[in-house]
Amino acid sequence: MSLADQRCIPCHGDVSAFTREESEDYLKHLHQWHLSEDASHIYREFTFPDFKTALAFVNHVGLLAEETGHHPEICFGWAHANVRLWTHKIGGLHENDFILAAKIDTLPEA
Repeated sequence: MSLADQRCIPCHGDVSAFTREESEDYLKHLHQWHLSEDASHIYREFTFPDFKTALAFVNHVGLLAEETGHHPEICFGWAHANVRLWTHKIGGLHENDFILAAKIDTLPEA
């Protein structure tokens, strides 16, 4: 089963954040996502032909975030959007971050 087909599970902060090695293994299943230098989050910059498409993408990411109960940091402007993921309750990465990233990769604008 691919990451995009999996479901995020609620994280109550009772688990440890992924190690750099665990994160790097999961990162191999994503498209153009990067691991932060301190391995605390993953991020990707998306480019679009115009503001309208960037906004549609951000709205789709927002809907996915609500559906999964997992909320990224999103910064966007004309023709671009930056998405950053980590699990706030554990201060680092968890499988949920990679699942949501994989779901974001399937969006039509991505």
